[in-house]
Amino acid sequence: MDTSLPQSLQDDIYNITKIDAVPSILNIICKTTGMRFSAVARVTDDKWITCMSRDDIEFGLKTGDELVLETTICNEIRQHSKPVVIEEVRKSVEFCNHHTPAQYGFQSYISFPIFKKNGEFFGTLCAIDPEPAKLENREIKDLFELYTQLISFHLEAIEELNELNKNLAEEQHIAELRETFIAVLGHDLRNPVGTTRMCADILLQMDLPEIANRQASTIKSTSYRMQGLIDNLLDFAKGHLGDGIRLKLTPNKQALKKLLLQVSKEIKTVDNDHKITTNIDLKDNFECDINRIGQLYSNLLGNAIKHGARNKPISTEIIAKNGTFSLAVSNSGKKIPDAKMVDLFKPFFTTNATNNKSGLGLGLYISSEIAKAHNGKMEVKSTEEITEFKFTMPI
Repeated sequence: MDTSLPQSLQDDIYNITKIDAVPSILNIICKTTGMRFSAVARVTDDKWITCMSRDDIEFGLKTGDELVLETTICNEIRQHSKPVVIEEVRKSVEFCNHHTPAQYGFQSYISFPIFKKNGEFFGTLCAIDPEPAKLENREIKDLFELYTQLISFHLEAIEELNELNKNLAEEQHIAELRETFIAVLGHDLRNPVGTTRMCADILLQMDLPEIANRQASTIKSTSYRMQGLIDNLLDFAKGHLGDGIRLKLTPNKQALKKLLLQVSKEIKTVDNDHKITTNIDLKDNFECDINRIGQLYSNLLGNAIKHGARNKPISTEIIAKNGTFSLAVSNSGKKIPDAKMVDLFKPFFTTNATNNKSGLGLGLYISSEIAKAHNGKMEVKSTEEITEFKFTMPI
């Protein structure tokens, strides 16, 4: 193909070559009419370009080849938008002295315009032969009419698909930039949040007035909440960037128990509205990613605090026995509506907590991803008395 052509014309020619039916159409035209050259041409106000052809008379036009527009009858078809049918040039009053047959040496000619679905003129479906051909009949004209409509339909489908692919590529690029930004931002926020918590710990160890201690405790609790949000945000961004939830499996149930108790302790230091009871019974040995299970547990506890009834206890039960590991967190409060149950583990979903702690809506989603990574699952049960989130996995 001539790469000096405008990109739009190159695309038009390429789209015709991608239509699988065009070679068959050209073959059938030649067999039906007895003519030995047929082609689909792209015709503009200054160019006539071969998109695809069948040539049994060595006319010499291949894909991308051009004719001088003014030397073609297709130029006239572009102007009046009507088909032209000539059975024998020398017997035709209109075309016997026409310059085009004389220049290209054909006696029979047929050409039908191809219009896009929006009415725009695209080009022609045409055929020529040095010998006369029987063309003035309804069957031949209907055949050309049908094939021009078929080509128009395929062009529209290809252009729509190309546009969809272009839009999809743009959306994917934008999404990758957005997620990369989130990942970089989350990573950069970790250090100042860690520094804030460390400073709060130092202040709490000092002999300060009660009001200062309360403020330091608030700073520390806020830093824990920020850290949880950042961790969930990073996990979400990494998952969409292709890294997913990666596990580091270890068979240390004592280390897991220690971490889970530490998570409970940290949550208790930042929440004075709930009593948290913890029952841990790890009889069976098993492998898991200790830090990820701790993150899942922290997310479920955080969710219970946000949405559970104030001054009502939160109970946790972590058990490993009979070939199953389970981690359940239960809280009192309003029943979760059935309509919302199916969306709880989707990203950015929130039940719109009234305590101004609804967060990003990533905690339960990340928890479900951690569960899946362990070949486990998350389940939720909710009644008017109690709501329980439970993670289970085979061991």
